[in-house]
Amino acid sequence: MLALSQKLEHSLGLLKKYEWLLDAYVLDFFLDDHWSKLPEVWQQHLANIPLEDLSELLQDETVEHEEAWPVELIELQRELRHLCIRRTPKSQPENSLPCPLLDHPKLKHMFTKRVKPKKQHEIRRMAEICALSNRQTPVDFIVDFGAGVGHLARLLGYGYGICVCCFEMQPDLNQQAREIDMKLESMAAKHLKTEDTSHFQRPVHLTQRLDSDTLPERFLASIRDALGLENDDFTFGIIGLHPCGNLGPTLMRMFLGCSQAKFLNFVGCCYQKMTTQATHPRERVYGYPLSRFLNEKSGSQLSYESREISCHATEVYQDRLRTGEYEHLRIHSLRAAAERIIVQQFPDLRHCALRNVKHSTGMTFHQYFQRAVQGTRFEALDSRVLSNEQTATDLSNWQRIVSFYTLRLMMAPLVESIILNDRCLFLMENDCQVRIEAIFDPRLSPRNHITMATKP
Repeated sequence: MLALSQKLEHSLGLLKKYEWLLDAYVLDFFLDDHWSKLPEVWQQHLANIPLEDLSELLQDETVEHEEAWPVELIELQRELRHLCIRRTPKSQPENSLPCPLLDHPKLKHMFTKRVKPKKQHEIRRMAEICALSNRQTPVDFIVDFGAGVGHLARLLGYGYGICVCCFEMQPDLNQQAREIDMKLESMAAKHLKTEDTSHFQRPVHLTQRLDSDTLPERFLASIRDALGLENDDFTFGIIGLHPCGNLGPTLMRMFLGCSQAKFLNFVGCCYQKMTTQATHPRERVYGYPLSRFLNEKSGSQLSYESREISCHATEVYQDRLRTGEYEHLRIHSLRAAAERIIVQQFPDLRHCALRNVKHSTGMTFHQYFQRAVQGTRFEALDSRVLSNEQTATDLSNWQRIVSFYTLRLMMAPLVESIILNDRCLFLMENDCQVRIEAIFDPRLSPRNHITMATKP
């Protein structure tokens, strides 16, 4: 714990030094002249390099030709490599437990039908890890939070023969899940021998919401009722695939609050939606920080802006820089130029939500603006307002925004690592064995770290 505490302290110190960068919204780039806030030597260097060179700042390896970069930037990248949790999964996982049904010619589509490749990748790996956890720490059943239509639970129940109780707050999703379960069983009866289905465990789908103030006693009672258990003499594991915002911390508290819970596996997401003392001062419990160490330490708060940038896909942006897909990167400059125009016309309407516009080759600023403001009061702005010398200058400096955004993304893994290490320390402070590692391809699934914990 001491080493982890020291790493967190060092990380927060580095974060404090560069919070001016993390807390700067890119859409305010022209309005607040973010470029001038960069150290002058950074400005000079970034203004004169090919954009593909920026990709070096986002890689895990040492920057090529270090001597050509500003010393402070190189030192920053070295510190980040030391402090940030690795985002690349191991090429050869230590343990493997493949599911035969995923390769069955007639049944495999039942686990992947209407499931996007990203989700298929996540479900396959998450199910394998949870099955391994169940083998290493045997339990009576697993509780899956935020189960949706039951893709993960279905693979665990029918593929690995593990009993799963699904918590999902939307009743229509639970109904869809039951229908898919029945369809799978019908298909299996046609294409499998009876002995090949003897291990099947139909998931139990429970319509219930789990909140930060849900008591363990109520949670356990819900499980008893759903599974028809007579008492609390049972054990279980808790899993969650991308529980949003505060739900991840809530799972951790429930894990610690129930003696029957023996292991915990979850991959978090949407860090910006977590409650903090700064954003929700009246709340009783927060999503961050969790550990006693950070709760007792001043300067441990993370701004909304820093938590939001920590959820962005660093690797995808790096690839676009490397391959020269610069046209797609211009979208930030269009939004920032639009923000300056909007605030000039409506000073009190800063940061208003606009429509998301996908960049297309050859799209002009006028075309972008009309699509972005469709259905808003800004739609009535005279087109002449969009054509002025200031806007033309802003748009000509689009490469500066690419550089600035790259610098922010460079810091993003540090913020996520602070959140993950705080969670790890919180569990360790409560006598848990904890491990955090990357398990998904970050290009498919940017939030790719699983937190795994066990307790006596």
